[in-house]
Amino acid sequence: MKLFEPTSFGALRLSNRVVMAPLTRTRAGEHGIPNDLLVEHYRQRAGLGMIITEGTWPVQEGRSYPGQPGIETDEQIAGWRRVADAVHAEGGTIVMQLMHGGRVSHPDISQTPRIVAPSAIAAPGQTHTATGKADMPVPHELTTAEVQDAVRGFAQAARNGIAAGLDGVEVHGANGYLVHEFMSPVSNTRTDQYGGSPENRARFAIEVTTAVAEAVGADRTGIRLSPEHGIQGVIEDDAADVRATYTAIAEGLAPLGLAFIDILHAEPTGDLVQHVRRTAGAPFVVNSGFSALTTRDEAIALVDGDHADAVAAGRPAIANPDLVHRWEQDAELNEARPELFYGVTAEGYTDYPSLAEVRAAV
Repeated sequence: MKLFEPTSFGALRLSNRVVMAPLTRTRAGEHGIPNDLLVEHYRQRAGLGMIITEGTWPVQEGRSYPGQPGIETDEQIAGWRRVADAVHAEGGTIVMQLMHGGRVSHPDISQTPRIVAPSAIAAPGQTHTATGKADMPVPHELTTAEVQDAVRGFAQAARNGIAAGLDGVEVHGANGYLVHEFMSPVSNTRTDQYGGSPENRARFAIEVTTAVAEAVGADRTGIRLSPEHGIQGVIEDDAADVRATYTAIAEGLAPLGLAFIDILHAEPTGDLVQHVRRTAGAPFVVNSGFSALTTRDEAIALVDGDHADAVAAGRPAIANPDLVHRWEQDAELNEARPELFYGVTAEGYTDYPSLAEVRAAV
């Protein structure tokens, strides 16, 4: 089965085609510095073909959640170096997801005077701060010059990630955060070159990814997209507009020679996703896990059916540090404990047993 065969995405070497999806877990403390918990969590999962880390903020203003790690300070870089060293010692490959949260934040979380977005439109609902729930604030609308500052922030964060020893970086262009906010006409009502037409709304994603590729090498750069996800107020429900926007993104990314493109979508074999794949022409990772739990059979069918070059799994990787071994053996899986996905302790994070440990306890 191709799912368990090695492959290469640019400069990235994968021992198999099961990818650990990026998973926010909020264990990095007040200052966003990877600690012993993160080192052990990622070390345990080094058997996955490629780890994509949790969303990591490139600049303080882009921090979305308490306990989320950053890659801006010397201390954060040193913390991530410990993580990378631990994964490499186990033979793994690890890529950092660069996530600027945009309007999905609060000054009490970012500890900055403002949060930013393409337009001065608040994300819906509330967020959790250290002192309790708070309404999402109206963000500062980035000026045209400030948009370029944000691009440079991503590029510097990518350099920092590679300096920390990670094998590559992934631009987070999905799930309602800053890059994704530019794509939707609902969250982006700008009238400059970054708003209006699908081509203009695609521009920021292309410029960020291009800058990152120039900073660290396209063969170490990927991007995550989530068309039609409809999350955190980034609504994409006009099928013609969605196709035009993501066609523009894919056409803009195609000349770069990226290591991979990573798409989250409920229908990974559908026309839209496969159109993006053909247009962008990069190694392709798919993840359907937001609509339903990614299963072994689905992952095998997606890769063997040539709908993707690899499959990303989230919740199965949380609960099963040795997921690839279990899927190879078609063995039983640990059940995930969603109530512990977010926390500050090892419980529900590094205490899931391996298959060998489960069977030894019987």
